[in-house]
Amino acid sequence: MGGRRKFLLFICVIVGCIIISCIIIACINIGTGGGDGPPPSAPLENQDFPPPRQPSPTIPKPSLLPPPPPKISPSPPPKPPLLPPNEIDAFESLRLKLVFPVIQAFKKKVVKDPLGITKTWKGKDICGDYKGFKCDTVPGFNQKALSGVNFNQFNLGGPNLTLTDFITGLPDIVFFHANSNNFTGSIPNLNKLRYLDELDLSNNNFIGNFPYQVLRAHHLKFLDLRFNTFAGLIPPQVFLLNVDFLFINNNNFIQKIPDNLGSTPARYLILANNKFIGGIPKSISQASNTLLEVLFLNNQLTGCLPYEIGLLKKARVFDVESNYFTGPIPHSFQCLKKFEALSLARNKFYGEVPEAVCSLPELLNFTLSYNYFTKVGPLCQELIKNGVLDVKMNCVLELPNQRSPAACAKFFSRTLSCPNETSLAYVPCSEVYTRAQLESSGIQLTSPAPSPVQAPRWVSYAALSRHHVINASMYH
Repeated sequence: MGGRRKFLLFICVIVGCIIISCIIIACINIGTGGGDGPPPSAPLENQDFPPPRQPSPTIPKPSLLPPPPPKISPSPPPKPPLLPPNEIDAFESLRLKLVFPVIQAFKKKVVKDPLGITKTWKGKDICGDYKGFKCDTVPGFNQKALSGVNFNQFNLGGPNLTLTDFITGLPDIVFFHANSNNFTGSIPNLNKLRYLDELDLSNNNFIGNFPYQVLRAHHLKFLDLRFNTFAGLIPPQVFLLNVDFLFINNNNFIQKIPDNLGSTPARYLILANNKFIGGIPKSISQASNTLLEVLFLNNQLTGCLPYEIGLLKKARVFDVESNYFTGPIPHSFQCLKKFEALSLARNKFYGEVPEAVCSLPELLNFTLSYNYFTKVGPLCQELIKNGVLDVKMNCVLELPNQRSPAACAKFFSRTLSCPNETSLAYVPCSEVYTRAQLESSGIQLTSPAPSPVQAPRWVSYAALSRHHVINASMYH
């Protein structure tokens, strides 16, 4: 019994010592947490009593560093830009960003696209990927911009395919070419397109009166409205446009040609295939220094040709075929030394074909068929032989393929006259070609006569083809 008591007493002493030691250690730790005393001694290894209680963790202050990043190491981030990121970085310039929504809005209007053109209108590389658009550096901004639209023969279509909000949303364009498409509606005001130089809306579905809005495009050099359904009157201001090319053929204009016709600076003027009435204004002589080719064919023009036509000293092509003109050929025509093509066919001209006109040195195609001419001289007969002059279905009875004597007699049974008929004998030029001069100059009259429609040198005849695209740069 005594031994058990001693053992229990020993156990109690040991436990008491452990408790006292723990209390002492805890007090020391508390003291060192708030004071400047030395840190507590490290506990001995292999100690039989439990480790002392650790102090409560302190809450970190907000100013402490954030926790370390996750272990997954991402790729190094790019160097941050000096300025906030901007959408313009995807375009070559601000001017191209400006037209991007305009093109995309127009794209939604196109429901017919047989060539798949609009499929290329995606992304933001307008200059590189978009078919039908051309870019260049725009003056004043010194940056890349949309400089031109070339939709020629794309045959785009849609029930609401209009120019409204499209062409006016392209402020930097120099040319807009859209031959052979299906544009409709009206033409918007073009006065804000300060660089617009060429406008080709030929062979589309425009209707209504003459589009006065084109008169506000003050820098136009090329205006092509042919093969539409414009009707009514054309304003005299058309002939004040500072254009080199003026094509309004194949519409439904019904009126007298404005008296200021000669005010036009156009070098190529085509009024063909309309319903113009009356005569050719005498003011045409005012275009003597500029006009190269003019077509009046297939209208309802009447009267006699004015002698002032003979003052067109630079003219190469003159055509009044399929009208109701009458009278003799003015003698002033012998002054047209640069004439290459002259057509008076299918009218009611009469009298003798002037030998001086048959002497013109550059003449390649001279057509007088289906009239009532009664006489041709030796030079004209030489042109007939060489295929330059066509006089079939006239009243030159000694030649083949003429009208019947009865038809000729019926025509001449009426009183035939022209106002100011004496002016038709006036020759305004001082030089008149003779056969001797022609032979001494070496000019050949035996060259075969190409058909006017097939002759690429005559841009005006090419414009009578619906789908033909006129490249103005070839004729500058």
